[in-house]
This record gives sequence, structure tokens and C-alpha cells, in this order.
Amino acid sequence: MKKVILTFALCLSTAAFAQVLDVASVQKLAAPQGVVAGISPQGDYILVTNATNDGLSKYDLKTGATTVVTDARGAGRDAQISADGQNVVYRELTFKDKLRYSEVKQANLATGEKKQLVKPSRNIQGVAIDNASAVVVNKGKASAKALGAAKAKAEAPVLSISNRQLMLTQGGKTKVFSPNGQQFSYIWPSLSPDGTMVLYYVCGRGAYVADLKGHIVAELGQIRAPKWYNNEIVVGMNDKDNGEVVTSSSIVATTLYGVRQTLTDDSVIAMYPYATANGEKIAFSTANGEAYLININLKK
Repeated sequence: MKKVILTFALCLSTAAFAQVLDVASVQKLAAPQGVVAGISPQGDYILVTNATNDGLSKYDLKTGATTVVTDARGAGRDAQISADGQNVVYRELTFKDKLRYSEVKQANLATGEKKQLVKPSRNIQGVAIDNASAVVVNKGKASAKALGAAKAKAEAPVLSISNRQLMLTQGGKTKVFSPNGQQFSYIWPSLSPDGTMVLYYVCGRGAYVADLKGHIVAELGQIRAPKWYNNEIVVGMNDKDNGEVVTSSSIVATTLYGVRQTLTDDSVIAMYPYATANGEKIAFSTANGEAYLININLKK
């Protein structure tokens, strides 16, 4: 780990302000007020939820049309979009005897049909999409649910959080992963596009990348709500608050080697970015509930 930190510090001191991405434009969208909860892999729509993650709406980036996907409570928290952009997998929260339950549902955006994938449970730890299947970790066990006509099949590792610890499910077995140690709290885990690395945030310390054996390969510093842009670049937010409200925030991009770039200016409080599969677009929302799109010039 000392070698990783040394490399990070060296790159940061010599190339901290180098360009990571070529920003073509930053545009405000006429999407419904709320929080961006995702962008389709193809970049043709975004998902929007409200400030408490209730409900999901689809905003078409070409036509400007808005369609309600679901009004389910908690649906906007960690909603997943299938690789073809046709299905959204989300959780619906319910309460019984003051206890919270969550069930996992699928919404087909073409037909509007909704289907229950996992019945209400108090122990759902994580949800992921692998190819044409949704994978749900419930009570430490992973189960694959088909999103279409093909048989359910999932081979990629699944990340989840249980009792503030980062968990990894592989080969049907779930274990504590937590590369930085179990004395810390973990949030925002995600698997790299090539399925070989894990991005996560350690509360009070910052964002990290580890391989599947738990070896830390990059220390990214304070970049919150981190998301993979590709296998070498991570986007996230650099937010500051006064103890009550967020006073400033910008969208930043960083390579795994520490080269860092701020993508937005001080005119907006930019938060919670999501990138398309090809990297042409990054969607984010502001503290005022506005949606924006960063258009990227891809290198040929």
C-alpha cells in the first residue's frame, strides 16, 4: 500500500491539473425537479427521483418527454439499469409493525410492465445487474433473476453492504471484503466495467480501488459518491458543507494514478454523477434539484 500512496502523491504533485476528460459542453436539462438516479448505458435517457429517493421518472434526452416509471417508496436509491437500457431494477420499501421491508422489482420501460423479483425482506444487502439478469444478495445468498426471456445467468461478483461492512459475493458465497479493515464504515461500492476491480468509499477517509483479492491498488482521496467512468477513470463529487447544508460541490474526474480534473464550475452545486457506457455523457443533479449533462469529446 505504501507504493500505491507514493505513486498517488507523485502524480498528484506533478499533474494534478492535467486534463483527464475533454469537456465539450455542460447543459441544463428540462427534466423534472429532483435528483438524478442514473443514466442509460446508451445515453438516451436519465432517471430522476425525489430528495428522499421516492419514485422514479424517465426523462428522454432526445424528445424531452417524461414518463413515470414507478412511485414506489425508496425506488431511487441504487436503481439499476440493464445493459440494453430496456429494464430498471429497483427496491420498494414497505413498513409493517414499524419494521422496514424491501422487495426488488423490475420495470420494463417499453411495456410499462412491473414484476416482483424478490419478495419483501428485511435482509436485502445488494442488487446488481449482470448481462440480462438481476442478482440480489439476500441474507448473504445471491440469486439471479432473468430480466427477459433468456434463462437467468450471472457470473460477475456482487458487492453489497452489511452492518457497514463491504461484502463480496462470488461463486454463491458471501464474505466480508472490507480491504481497509473492519474498523471502518463502507459505502458506494461498485464493480469496474471489466469486473476486475472494486471502487468504494471509506467514511472519514476517502475513495479507494481494490482488486478482487482485497489488495488496494489506488487511493483516490476525497471524491464522494464515486462512479466508474471506465476501467481507468472515476468520476464523483467534491462537496463541502457547513454542518447543515452543502455550500459547494463540483463534479471531478480522476485517473487511478491520481491525475485529477474538475469538470464543473462554481455556478452550480453539482452532485451525484452517472456516466454512459461509452463515456460520451455524464449526468448530474444540483442541490436545487436541477439536472445537467456534461458532454465529453471522446479521443479517436
